[in-house]
Amino acid sequence: MRVAELATLTALVALVVGSSFGAALGALAGVISVVVVLAAGIVSSWYVRNRFRAWRYQERHEDLIVARGVLVRRLSVVPYGRMQFVEVTAGPIERMFKLSTVKLHTAAAASDARIPGLARDESTRLRDRLTELGESKAAGM
Repeated sequence: MRVAELATLTALVALVVGSSFGAALGALAGVISVVVVLAAGIVSSWYVRNRFRAWRYQERHEDLIVARGVLVRRLSVVPYGRMQFVEVTAGPIERMFKLSTVKLHTAAAASDARIPGLARDESTRLRDRLTELGESKAAGM
């Protein structure tokens, strides 16, 4: 999804930059600028692809673990009893690919426990499961 967006954007930028440099400085400058933009697009596509693959989550007995990050790895542990509500969102591009994002809201302002790129059925199942666990664990507090 993001790789397709990035490829389209890279092609458009390469066309505009190549045309601009080609008209102003000559054909060689245009070709060099297109190669540089395409190389930047390839590096960016590697990062975007690996960023998606880096998202992990694991449901445990007392908490949910969410791991993410390509260059800087982050690990969030969210106790079920601390969850206030679970939100499922899907923007227009996510809806087009039948995907959604599950976001956990806690009392901590800095918590960013979200799991993007889930299939609709899995996000619904996870939302229901986390809500159920959150209510049962919060009742024991």
